[in-house]
Amino acid sequence: MKGLVTEKRVGVIAGGVSAEREISLKSGNAVFGVLRERGYDVVFIDATDSMCETLRMERIEVAFIALHGGWGEDGSVQGMLEVMGIPYTGSGVLASALAMDKEASKKIFQYHGLDIPSYMVVEAGSGRDPAVIEPPFPPPWVVKPSREGSSVGVNVISTREGLVESVNSALAYGGRVVVESFIDGREIQVGILGDSVLGAVEIRPSGRFYDYDSKYTPGMTEYLLPPEVDGEVLGRVEDIALRAHRALGCEGATRVDLIVDGTDTPCLLEVNTIPGMTETSLLPKIAAVAGYDFLELVERIIMDALNKKRRVVA
Repeated sequence: MKGLVTEKRVGVIAGGVSAEREISLKSGNAVFGVLRERGYDVVFIDATDSMCETLRMERIEVAFIALHGGWGEDGSVQGMLEVMGIPYTGSGVLASALAMDKEASKKIFQYHGLDIPSYMVVEAGSGRDPAVIEPPFPPPWVVKPSREGSSVGVNVISTREGLVESVNSALAYGGRVVVESFIDGREIQVGILGDSVLGAVEIRPSGRFYDYDSKYTPGMTEYLLPPEVDGEVLGRVEDIALRAHRALGCEGATRVDLIVDGTDTPCLLEVNTIPGMTETSLLPKIAAVAGYDFLELVERIIMDALNKKRRVVA
């Protein structure tokens, strides 16, 4: 159809088997719906064990990845698509894997001189008893699985008993858990699109931090666009976000999470290589302020995928 950014058959990949399946389905359906309404040749694909066969059967020519967590966001699906010769949205295999692993990404950030919270790692089966964990920094502590997103399994705690319980709970999501220093401040998240800063949003959750419920329950969080911080501080926040995006080798659209403490010092938390695309998601909110409606944002992300020569099917 005339006016579309591509006439290729688009496969929106969502769902999967991670703890974030339901959120991924919401993102995927939002993308699928707007593309279908616009007249694209689009197919919705639930990421199951037969996904490779489905992609071939449906003759998918470009993949829009709307997976969150697990093997959908850690480079595994990206690697499969590269082997199949199918262009795909977002970051490549290595950048996806690094961003998904909170421990690995922190080491990259430190190498590039980016400020991050103090942290330690607890590994299952390491012989270390969670009951005697001694973080080398004072409470409160943030406990999070090393390889999950959407704040799944994340807790902010202030007591030794709470630390033990939270670490044991987080270990259920994988073999390694990150315990980091809780930084009290303004939560600012920056959208990156096409290796440029798209904009930023300040989030004010009703609870202590931006947890799963705050992210996906309408009315639980106040969003300030643009953030209510000094222009010079916002400039530093956006600069750090772009440096983090580049440090991991990310591509396409990402969302970078930071905290600005009481001294106006930005502290980098993490980079999300597949930002949510639901009705409460931050990247679409940021894009709207930058002048992109939801369809235009989706089309820009698809164009980015098609412009990467190494992923274009001959």
